[in-house]
Amino acid sequence: MKKSLLALAVLGAFAGAAQAQSSVTIYGIVDTGIAYSSKVTGAPGGGTGSKFGLNSGVIQGSRIGFKGVEDLGGGLSAVFNLETGFTNDDGGLQGGDNVTSSNLFRRKSVVGLAGGFGTVLVGRQTDYADTISAYTAVADFGGVIQNSGSNLNRLQGVRSNNSISYTTTNLGGFTGNLIYGFGETAGKTSAGQAFGIGGKYENGPLGLGLNYYQSKAGATPSDVSLIPAAGTTTATVITNTANVGSSAQKVLNVVASYQFGPARVYANYSRVKQDLNTVGTAGFTAGTRTLAASKKADIYEIGTAYALSPSLKLLAAVDHARADIDGSGTKGKLTQISLGADYWLSKRTDMYAFLSNMRATDLVNPGVTGGSTGSDASQTAVIVGVRHKF
Repeated sequence: MKKSLLALAVLGAFAGAAQAQSSVTIYGIVDTGIAYSSKVTGAPGGGTGSKFGLNSGVIQGSRIGFKGVEDLGGGLSAVFNLETGFTNDDGGLQGGDNVTSSNLFRRKSVVGLAGGFGTVLVGRQTDYADTISAYTAVADFGGVIQNSGSNLNRLQGVRSNNSISYTTTNLGGFTGNLIYGFGETAGKTSAGQAFGIGGKYENGPLGLGLNYYQSKAGATPSDVSLIPAAGTTTATVITNTANVGSSAQKVLNVVASYQFGPARVYANYSRVKQDLNTVGTAGFTAGTRTLAASKKADIYEIGTAYALSPSLKLLAAVDHARADIDGSGTKGKLTQISLGADYWLSKRTDMYAFLSNMRATDLVNPGVTGGSTGSDASQTAVIVGVRHKF
């Protein structure tokens, strides 16, 4: 009897040690807001009208994820992260494009190794623009500001399929990153490939970030921004034989942030070049005059986040984009001014309120939320919501 008890105790000790060496975490975000938008197209009888709606993922996309780590010994660990997005206003899963009809883990799907050398991940993941966005208005306003340029310049987090990345450990405040995406095209390595290099430097109140990303056209591009949504016609720019292997997008981000006591101030600049967005004067129409269709775009941002108390932050940001549209003969402009307040009820739950105005000149106004104005007219949006993290 005593031997049996001793054996059980030893087995229990080994089981506990094994459990301590590996872990799996389930986490998520549920973010929903009530939004009012002015001058939205699609009103009965044509024209524009005011719109009220319930929006999922106002600041951060609603999601559920699984991440884990296993200690392999010698300072080496196996890691994985699976993350899916959903729209909690209607209970739907996000995902689906003309390459994969159902992207279950569309937000992230990676596995890799981590150790004293850094971290290597393979799968579907974002480039380093997503990491350095912590120094920009994306950290405070999230999707509210995406239409004025932070979606195009990748700061909102754009994925790369079939990619491998390497991130260094913290080296005296500096962390670097490399990413490469396979185009997976027989006979032409450059078709659909993508690559990026980035880094950040943190030293007390100072935060600096730099990232460059380039992607190329192909039938199965790594850069998901080149893949049409499910149900749409495959873009000619992607599959045209003359374009395969040619650079479709080049993005440079330079960001800076500084904490002055209770106030964080920040500024950033991005240059986006899309050389294949060439329509010529014969193909140009007013409807193609969009920021996404630009051949070159310069995007600027300044902002601040002021902690009025440990629980309450007051927010302000100005985003401005200048776009060259091939064949238009004019430079289009977008300017978005956003104000907000974010109040934390607990460490995991906050309530927020935003007021934002988007103005366009010689460019289609994409609107803040709820839809485009369909013209150069300005749009104002008011959003009130709640976010819970678990």
